[in-house]
Amino acid sequence: MDWQLLGLSFITVFLAEIGDKSQLAAIALGGSLKSPRAVFFGSVSALILASLIGVLAGEGVAQLFPARTLKAIAAVGFALMGLRLLWRSQSEDSEELGTKEQTPTE
Repeated sequence: MDWQLLGLSFITVFLAEIGDKSQLAAIALGGSLKSPRAVFFGSVSALILASLIGVLAGEGVAQLFPARTLKAIAAVGFALMGLRLLWRSQSEDSEELGTKEQTPTE
């Protein structure tokens, strides 16, 4: 087993999950239900299953495409998501400005 890769994977996923919606859902369920142990095991099982699906999908895609192509596809995908978020943000800002200017005067 590659212990360095194991550690890197753990740290990456751990840091990505802090403050994530799944953690907030676990906090809400753990605080409102009488069996925090069941919430813990349910949350752990869900994270393991989601990670397994991601690893299997990644392994399958890696067999179809060379690593360089996958990195390029990922870079383009992240750039498009970033541009979309920026564009949405700007359109929402311009809509807010437009509504402020159109307020009726007495």
